[in-house]
Amino acid sequence: MAPDELTMKQEPAGEAKKGTDWVGEVKSIAVLILVVLGFHSFIAKPFYIPSESMLPGLLVGDRLVVTKYPYGYSFISPTFHLLPPIEGRLFGRMPERGDVVIVTPPGSRTDYIKRVIGLPGDVVEVRGGQVFLNDVGVPRRAMGERMIPVDVNTRCDPDHYPGALARGDDGKPVCRIAIYRETLPGGVSYDTADIDYSYGDSFGPVTVPEGHVFLMGDNRDNSADSRFPLDQGGLGGPVPWENIGGRAEFITFSLDGTANWNPLTWWGALRPGRIGLTLHPDQEAAAR
Repeated sequence: MAPDELTMKQEPAGEAKKGTDWVGEVKSIAVLILVVLGFHSFIAKPFYIPSESMLPGLLVGDRLVVTKYPYGYSFISPTFHLLPPIEGRLFGRMPERGDVVIVTPPGSRTDYIKRVIGLPGDVVEVRGGQVFLNDVGVPRRAMGERMIPVDVNTRCDPDHYPGALARGDDGKPVCRIAIYRETLPGGVSYDTADIDYSYGDSFGPVTVPEGHVFLMGDNRDNSADSRFPLDQGGLGGPVPWENIGGRAEFITFSLDGTANWNPLTWWGALRPGRIGLTLHPDQEAAAR
């Protein structure tokens, strides 16, 4: 056997081991961030519910998915609301009555979540808590009282829910709320909460202008919506459709407010019964 057949190949002298390509790493992270922002701006984005304005359908602590494409795109579509108001929508389509939507009030960068009640040309009025569209009362059916569990996120504040705090059959605190099912023209229906008489129980009439929608929260006595002016935290009347950011689809998961930094607390804070709940209005119930 020739001697050179036993000789192992050696690395060229002086060749140093390559270090981390920091420029490449930064570029990869930047691309990933752009992909995520693009997905959130144009396809879908997760949202967190911080208020009770859409009770009983949505609770504080719910996490949900909002799709961005159903109504097309406007200046409000990007994840960060940095663009100035621009009239019109790209691939625009008007929301339907009953849709639950994300809206940014004019002059604001804060997202609200409300339900579409009135479309362009509709005359909207509220009399004694009942919604009227074009001088016809929206049917509402009493569904009795619903016992909503009280937790860190659902407090049943007596200022907003007078006399509603009670005890369930298991002795745990619940918020006892009267539920009414509304059915809009077209047959979509959903549950609303009616606690007591409030300022918003008498409103209008107002005509929804072209290119606008009239929005209300399902928690009719505790919602800052199209019935209230901007300086009171409301939407200032019918909202331009350019300010609609997307449609709420379903709840991914929900937390009762007891979780903290410790992962051991996360499972106990989960509200398992709310996972996967749809936020689309009910068509079948309206047909019965």
